[in-house]
Amino acid sequence: MSWIGLADQAGGRFSATGLGGDTRPSPALAAPDNPEALLATGTLLLETRLSSNGRLQTLLQMHRSHPFNSGLSLQALPQGGIVLIQTQGQEVQHVTLPYRPNDRTDTLRIGFSWDAPRRWGQLTLERPESDVVHSIAVPSPHPLWLADLRTMITDARQRRMDKEVDFIAVSSRIEPVGPMPGLTGHLPVSTPTGFRDAGHLRRGDTVHTDGAGAVPVLHTVSRTVPARGSFRPVRLRAPYFDLRQDVTVAPEQRLVIQGSKVEYMFGQEAVLVPARHLINGVAAFPADAPDVVTYTGLILPGHEAILAAGCPVESLYIGRIRRKPDHLARSVLAGIDRGLLPEHPQPFWPVLRQYEAVTLADYRAA
Repeated sequence: MSWIGLADQAGGRFSATGLGGDTRPSPALAAPDNPEALLATGTLLLETRLSSNGRLQTLLQMHRSHPFNSGLSLQALPQGGIVLIQTQGQEVQHVTLPYRPNDRTDTLRIGFSWDAPRRWGQLTLERPESDVVHSIAVPSPHPLWLADLRTMITDARQRRMDKEVDFIAVSSRIEPVGPMPGLTGHLPVSTPTGFRDAGHLRRGDTVHTDGAGAVPVLHTVSRTVPARGSFRPVRLRAPYFDLRQDVTVAPEQRLVIQGSKVEYMFGQEAVLVPARHLINGVAAFPADAPDVVTYTGLILPGHEAILAAGCPVESLYIGRIRRKPDHLARSVLAGIDRGLLPEHPQPFWPVLRQYEAVTLADYRAA
């Protein structure tokens, strides 16, 4: 079990036995029906946009005084910084994660993970369109009361959530940060024996690539995430993008777009375009999804592009994370011997920004 709570501006759902049909017991939850049950290990995740007017944002806040003093608050400072305040009894913990804001109102993904028995905690900040992770230690975090989390998710009257927050979610696990898989499990991937679902491929299988022939799969990884915000899947329609059938991918999954119009506009043989930049209500649009969705990533030796239903798409880019043991341990790659991981250079093709992708789509449609 992982995700147990999910809420957005429209409402929320909470299940101590897990969302999305995963009802396996979690070691982090002892007697979940007990009103005094604690979540000793877990992650509180939210996505938000920064205020465009430079105001202090109370992203999320909940407090109760009966039968004991308990509360949690996440704030975004105008000058840059995420503040976590955790209250339990007479004790107040306060940490600030600094970061450098820019002029754009980008989406921020903020995670607070804790393992109370190990006296370990971490506050992280990610930008979905970037592979940079900011983090700071949270010393000796308190476990969170399950009743408080349930109230936070399901009762909007007893919490404060900024209007710019897209969603909040609670997991009973320490959620990874860093490289994010982007293929859905049923995405058909071209192999020497025909198309196979991405979710069924394993280490040692061979896949067709765009321009590099057949290469072996070094590793496959997967991650289940809330199907909201920057995780909400995107449906790509055939025959656009050379697809043979409609497919669904993660918003940040990048397609390799080629052709004479690409060369004319960008002076490159090909460009990389995140699927979310292609949403136009015709060729691509947000997909309907349940509370959670599982994405798969294929790690190839040279970060080659695979052929998915006829369209070249990027395999999982991991850079040189093998040289950073701390980052590796916090990622979806944890558990893989770093000696078995490749090193990927920066992508050869440029990654288009949203306005560039829109311009290209309009030009190709003309």
